[in-house]
Amino acid sequence: VQLVESGGGMVQPGGSLRLSCAASGFTFNNYDMTWVRQAPGKGPEWVSTIHTNGGSTYYADFAKGRFTISRDNAKNTLYLQMNSLRPEDTALYFCARASVRLKAIPARPWGQGTQVTVSS
Repeated sequence: VQLVESGGGMVQPGGSLRLSCAASGFTFNNYDMTWVRQAPGKGPEWVSTIHTNGGSTYYADFAKGRFTISRDNAKNTLYLQMNSLRPEDTALYFCARASVRLKAIPARPWGQGTQVTVSS
């Protein structure tokens, strides 16, 4: 299993970023996928989950209305569009195969993460 996140960066409050996660080593379209994040000095936090065919999506309360999860099964790629970013969104963002329990932190392996920094 290999998961490679990209697309992070530094952005001003109110800005947008689109994260990508390239998956390989497993049958991508057989798995629900999830994004988690971890801020400095804090534990991991579930962000969003998408079902195998993209038909159902779920978000943490802080992400609702601002973040959109999506996937392209033909490209084995997971996405997270983040709009209206806030300083408290600053964290390392990871993708992973989703836990069977919604909102739970998924088991490893995760990718290496992509850093999102929101600052003026």
